[in-house]
Amino acid sequence: MKLQPARFCFCTLAFGKNYRNLALLLAKDLEKYSSETTFIVLTDEPRDFSKQPNVLAFKHQQQSVKLYHDKRFAIAKGLSLFDSCIFLDADMRILAPVTHDMEWITTPGINARGCEMMSNKYAKVFSGGSDSKLLKEFKVTKNLAKKLNLELDSSNVNFVYEYLFAVTKDEGKEIEFLKQWDTIAAYYELNGVYEGEGNAIGIAAAQAGLPVRWCAMDGINFFKDRTELIRVKKGQSNMQDMKIYFEQQRKLEYPQHSLMKKLIIKIRKQILYFFYLLRLRIVTLKNFEFYYR
Repeated sequence: MKLQPARFCFCTLAFGKNYRNLALLLAKDLEKYSSETTFIVLTDEPRDFSKQPNVLAFKHQQQSVKLYHDKRFAIAKGLSLFDSCIFLDADMRILAPVTHDMEWITTPGINARGCEMMSNKYAKVFSGGSDSKLLKEFKVTKNLAKKLNLELDSSNVNFVYEYLFAVTKDEGKEIEFLKQWDTIAAYYELNGVYEGEGNAIGIAAAQAGLPVRWCAMDGINFFKDRTELIRVKKGQSNMQDMKIYFEQQRKLEYPQHSLMKKLIIKIRKQILYFFYLLRLRIVTLKNFEFYYR
């Protein structure tokens, strides 16, 4: 495929048939609404995207225990080809033409559709009203910050909501950011926090000196199930108008399976979980002092 002239690309991670199908829907949206923009997809089956003209699909071998942190490889691939890349979760949709003269995409660093100071992210922990999952995540984050000599209540340390954010090159700081994320991802997973990529992004950026800022991302009109439900609740969106997007997502992300197939899927996931966790423990032994003390 010939790359189209553009200052930026979109990118995502699509593993498993369900998410490959969702990513294909997103690819068709981008083909319709941002036809000159390349969509980079890291996936276990690049052939599924061979007929989609706006997609550059790359074979990727899972690295993190539960895939969440593998988003960094999609971003790295995007930045190897473009000055900026916009990460989208594979289950998102684009609803209207994308404006190509978006000024914010040229600003070095990270522009995130959602981000906040760590102190705000963990406000429930400080007030004593958090659940056990959030409390565990906070303890791991606090211990990691201590190891890295970071102050969690600093305005330079943010939690980045990872479903939609852009990374623009900043004199090599973006390379250091990805390197730091690699180390930080392993720390979270070794401590049993597998969905901590929003923490990892913010802490890695702080370590690399890469700016993080909230951005409305004017020019990108999108659908994301969780954020759309919040918008509906606030009266900012209409459920009836968005019904087709919710239905399409549910159908592809949670297809109906027989009990036997569900059991096979569950067993396979457990086997892969233990395999990737064992591999991580072996790989991180070379930096025993940081990860295990």
